[in-house]
Amino acid sequence: MVAKQKIFLTAAWQNLIMANYTIEPSLLKPYLPAFTELDYYNGKCYISLVGFMFEEVKIKGIRIPFHTSFPEINLRFYVRHRDKNGSVHRGVVFISEIVPKNTIAWVANTFYKEKYTAAIMTRSVATANKNLLFDYTWHWKGRENLVSANVVNTLWPIEPGTEEAFIFEHYKGYAKVSESVTTQYTVEHPTWNTYPVNDYKIDCDFENFYGSRFAFLDKAKPASVFVADGSPVVIRSKTVLRNG
Repeated sequence: MVAKQKIFLTAAWQNLIMANYTIEPSLLKPYLPAFTELDYYNGKCYISLVGFMFEEVKIKGIRIPFHTSFPEINLRFYVRHRDKNGSVHRGVVFISEIVPKNTIAWVANTFYKEKYTAAIMTRSVATANKNLLFDYTWHWKGRENLVSANVVNTLWPIEPGTEEAFIFEHYKGYAKVSESVTTQYTVEHPTWNTYPVNDYKIDCDFENFYGSRFAFLDKAKPASVFVADGSPVVIRSKTVLRNG
């Protein structure tokens, strides 16, 4: 049995909005880490704009004052990695991640080689009758961006083999360090439940923040929008994939 890596971070991920778009695979190839390949669902390649809350954050068991609760927005896509034993691991690669604290961005960029940016952010949760409304906003170059979802306050389990399972059930993170070096880390959490979505709003200037490669998303309609309750999570220390 392979020993588990030490725990780097514990937290709770809550109220996750996933806006999922189909994308031409060639647009993602420059971001693809070594030792991974694109993952597909029913022959389609996906990229997701994600808004959620980080709660109860501890780094190596230590709470950092004023950094234990914050929203995050990220843009991610889906990959597979086959290890030396032939086992296939499904994971995510982040194009960019947005948080409201410079310190958080520095830790993630330094220790995990991710692409974090700090920006002014807000989040809100409102209750109306039997519905919930989740809002995440962030400001960039004078523009407010928004990811919002109105859901029925009822939870349903994620069914195996569905598009929801494809989007949510990834337990590895991969980051491209160079053309021949990749970092890998494991995320542990139980299977989540999802809320039925009544309506959603995506008001994001993708080109302004993510670059011209993703400008088509400014006018694209998501293939799906899912909202999950979330749970406590464990993120283990990274390992390095390289030849030799």
